[in-house]
Parts: sequence; structure tokens; C-alpha cells
Amino acid sequence: MHLRRFVVGLLVLVGLLVAGWLTYRPDRALRSATTAVAQMVCAKTFVSGLDPQTTFAETMERPGLRRLRAVMRYRVERDTRIVDASLLGLHVSRASYHDGLGCVLLQGQKPPYLPHSNVGALRAAAPAPDLPDIAAADPVEPADAGLRAALDHAFEEPASPPLRRTKAVVVIKDGRLIAERYAATIGVDTPLIGFSMTKTVTNALLGILTRQGRLSPQMPAPVAEWRDAADGRHDITLEQLMRMTSGLALDETNSGFDPSSQMEIHRDMAAFAVHAPLIAPPGQRWAYSSASTQILARIIRDAAGGPEQTIELAWRELFGPLGMRSATLQYDGTGTMQGYANMLASARDWAKLGLLYLGDGVVGDRRILPEGWVAMSAKATLDTDYGAGLWTNRSQHAHALGRAKQGIPADAFFAFGLLGQRLVIMPSQRMVVVRLGDSVDPDGDIRGVARLVREVIAATESPATAVK
Repeated sequence: MHLRRFVVGLLVLVGLLVAGWLTYRPDRALRSATTAVAQMVCAKTFVSGLDPQTTFAETMERPGLRRLRAVMRYRVERDTRIVDASLLGLHVSRASYHDGLGCVLLQGQKPPYLPHSNVGALRAAAPAPDLPDIAAADPVEPADAGLRAALDHAFEEPASPPLRRTKAVVVIKDGRLIAERYAATIGVDTPLIGFSMTKTVTNALLGILTRQGRLSPQMPAPVAEWRDAADGRHDITLEQLMRMTSGLALDETNSGFDPSSQMEIHRDMAAFAVHAPLIAPPGQRWAYSSASTQILARIIRDAAGGPEQTIELAWRELFGPLGMRSATLQYDGTGTMQGYANMLASARDWAKLGLLYLGDGVVGDRRILPEGWVAMSAKATLDTDYGAGLWTNRSQHAHALGRAKQGIPADAFFAFGLLGQRLVIMPSQRMVVVRLGDSVDPDGDIRGVARLVREVIAATESPATAVK
């Protein structure tokens, strides 16, 4: 009798362990960790030209990766331009660098699809930008003591961790670069990863396709897997995906167990994301979700006509007119851009993206985004401080009110990325501020960014430094 109870209990325990494994898939969480490391070391080594050892050390300080530091290993093959990451040889992930395309993850036996567009040729052939020059080639060191102090504070480190690790700061006022500074290993032209600031690039491409009449925020999302009218996902609109109110089970926690983390271990990221079930009626529930933005990236690819046409659209309609010649989008294994994260660009080029939004979608005499697009994108969603591909202070949410109290204007809106990537757009000040770095502070050093903005505004409002 006791033996039977023991056997039954053992079988129940095994069943619970198997069910837990199948539900939470810790193997996928571990793969998502090695994937993040392989992609980051590859991109920063071969696109940014930074030291891989320093990159690896800084990457392993991120929450979610920190606990794996003792067992994480990486290898850079400079001749093949491949980076491996593993946990003591297990859960291996590989990323391969390709000129103009950044680093593509190598998933399974099937080689990734590499878009055939020659990005180097597109860069070289781009006509003169519509956006007027913001500065000469050399770094702009401000003469004003207040601006210099603001930069000093942005780069100074606290007495104890978490460290700020600011890599670049750029300040533009009235279309002119008035102050910038870079860390020792960074230059004016160094492409730096923006993480989720890439979502604003996705927003811009959706705006361009809307201006061209190929898409509309109000239309049901053209997703083949949702075409059945009886499917509750059939009615999800593009704007609901942009606002992260689709109702799909794609909440992001950065734990490794969430869909947005596990999406990255799939060759076709969007195909993984679109199979998520509904957990709420579309439009009624907000949850931050990179996977939702990756679905939009596939929609952009399909509306443009394919991977190559997407690249050409980005350069012809966005990067070229803005003069963002350092921009490097990265792609999944099917040639779909990683629209949710991981674009690289110099700090100046990120600032140029901000100028597009500061100018209500117009650069020079050219309208790039439709009329009303910027206002729509910066309008708060439900009771949050998130808009549609941008964060916003145009909200009564506690975070928006807190930022305003710290000195960031109430009309400001933002592109935010992991580890404190910040693109701050302030129409009332006619100003754009960019801060890029590797801060592991839980809030991405928003207090430091608020101080930077506050001090820059104070300096530029003084008679001695007012921009004519």
C-alpha cells in the first residue's frame, strides 16, 4: 500500500515537473539569454567597432542576464564575423555580421534570408538630404559654461553602482547642434544601438506608407493568420498594434519567459507573435509589447513589397531625406527588419530622427509623415504615458507628471530604449536632446536625463546662450 502511494506520488510529481517545463520552457528562456548576448556582442563589435570584451562585460550587468554571468561564454570569430554565446557550451546562439544588414541570428539548419539590397550603394547614392545641416564634422563643444556643466553632469558617475555609462549626448536647438559629447571610445560617426528607440523608426515607416495610401492606422491589420472573420483577432487595427492595445497575450516582462523575449529565438519572429491568443477585447487593455511592434514590421515588409523593397523604402523616404547615413537596421532570419529594437545609428542621426517629429513630419520643404501623424503618435493611450510608437508627457499618468515635475516639458514626447537610450523631443523649446549609454539603473537613469534637459533648457534660455 505504501509502495503504491509512493509510486502514485512520484508519478504526480513527475507529471507536475513535465507540465511546468512545457508551460514555462526554461530552455527557451536560457536560449533567449544567449541570443541577446550573441546579438549584442556581434552588433557592437562589427557595426559600432567597439571592444567585444567590454561589450560582453557591460551586457552581463543587465537585469535578467546578471545571474548567468558566471556561466555565460562568448567567442568572436573575426575572419567569419560570427559571434557565439553559450551557457558552458549549452543553449548556443550564433549571430553573423553582414555589411549594411548588421547581425543576423543563425537559427537552426536553414540559413537566414539576407536581403539583396546593397545598403552601401543606397547610402552612397542618396541625394543631398532635405534636412539642413545641423553641424560641421567636428564635435561641437559649447562655449557656454551652463551647457558645459550640463554635459559634465550627464557623463559623471555616481559614487557607487549602478553606473551611468553615458556614451553620447547631443543637443539641438532651432535646428542647430549646440552641444555634444562622447565617451572615450565613441565618435561623431559611431553607430550606437537604440534598442526600443527603433519602434519610432517603425512608426515613421508606417507613417510613410500611410501618406502613400498603402496603409491606414484605422484598417484591420493585414495579417494572413487573422483573415477569418470569425477569429477575434480579425478586427485588430494597425493603431491598436501601434498603441499596444491589441489584446493579444504578448505582454513583455524581459524575464526570458515572456513572449517578447522568446520571440527572438525564432527564425520568423513575427510568425511566432501572430499566433498569440486574445486575452482581452482589442482596444481595451494596454500592455507593453515588443512582439506587437514586430508584427507591424512584417506588415511594413508586405506593404512595401518584400525585404529589399523595405530597405529601399527606408533609405529613399526616411534615412536619405534626413541624412541618417549611419543607420543600420537589423533583420530576422526571414529578412524582416527587427522593427521592435536593435537599429544602430550615430547620436547625431538619432537626433535627426527627432527633428523629423519636432517638425511635425516635415523636413525642409518635404513632408515625410502625414499631417496629424505626429500628434496622433504622441497622444496618450488609455490611462498610460505611451502613445503609438512613442512615450509621451501629454498624459496625466504618474510617470508623465513625474517627468514634468523634474523639468521635462509637459508637451515633450520620447523614443525610449533599454539601458537609458533617450530621444527627447520638446516642441515648446524647439529642442531635441539625445542621450545614449549603458545604464543598468532600473529606470534607465531618467533622473539623469531629466537633469540634463532641465540644465540645457536653463542654459539656452539665458541671454548669453540664446540661439538666434
